[in-house]
Amino acid sequence: MSVQNETDSGIGHPPLTEAMVWDAEEARRARARQIEAVARWLVPVLVVFLTLFIWDRFVVVNEIPHFILPSPGRIWQQLVADRALLGASLIITLRITLMALAVAVVGGVILAILFTQSRFAELVFFPYAVILQVTPIVSIAPLIFIYVQDATARVLICAWIVAFFPILSNTTLGLKSVDHNLRDLFTIYGANRWQRLIHLQLPSALPYFLGGLRIAGGLALIGAIVAEYVVGSGGAGSGLAFRILEASYRLNIPRMFAALTLIAVVGVTIFALTGLLSHLLLRKWHESAIRREA
Repeated sequence: MSVQNETDSGIGHPPLTEAMVWDAEEARRARARQIEAVARWLVPVLVVFLTLFIWDRFVVVNEIPHFILPSPGRIWQQLVADRALLGASLIITLRITLMALAVAVVGGVILAILFTQSRFAELVFFPYAVILQVTPIVSIAPLIFIYVQDATARVLICAWIVAFFPILSNTTLGLKSVDHNLRDLFTIYGANRWQRLIHLQLPSALPYFLGGLRIAGGLALIGAIVAEYVVGSGGAGSGLAFRILEASYRLNIPRMFAALTLIAVVGVTIFALTGLLSHLLLRKWHESAIRREA
């Protein structure tokens, strides 16, 4: 009877304090964050390896010839065998992509600032930006082929046209999305137009710009590949798109898949780097990045 009374009264099991409950909850959240961080990288990797395994087994079991559907192992062998040829083409495609992205960033940000500082400039130039965005690049490319003689410049212009509008649109939206209370506060303290731009509008537009950058990075690569298909480029200065066309003419299907693999790797790398840049710049203060860490 005495033991039962001690147990019921809580002597055998001390009551949980609020601090102990809080510590247990924090430990649970920490474990959940660790699992989420590992799963964020592990799950995509496992999915990729599972896809490659299923692909390989499908080819082997059905005895599909490599000139119809090569196995992942055969594609890897082709990558190794053509590493010099495909590596040179990869550098050309990557250079065009980065150049187009850089020009799109500089031009898009400058024009977005001009639009927010001058209503007249926005009314005059924004329709042209919209026209460039909604017009398919395959319809503009033949004109570029006629008026521009340099092959690299042709592809660069096409890639820039595709990547330009997301930077312009997102940055313009960010510059216009400043909190009205903060804007009124700057006005009360007598800030001029440029002080308001540098200290208020540009920091507020940074998340929007970074979102546009992530979109434009992939579009610059797509624009470079599509432009090389349409505009045409050959010889020693040919990118990955030309290698795909060349391989298709020769029915070298493994080389086609090898070039496509390099394009996919470049696209994923650009997306990952722009995402990392966004995280590093926003993690200390912006709500979207803070939520991911919470």
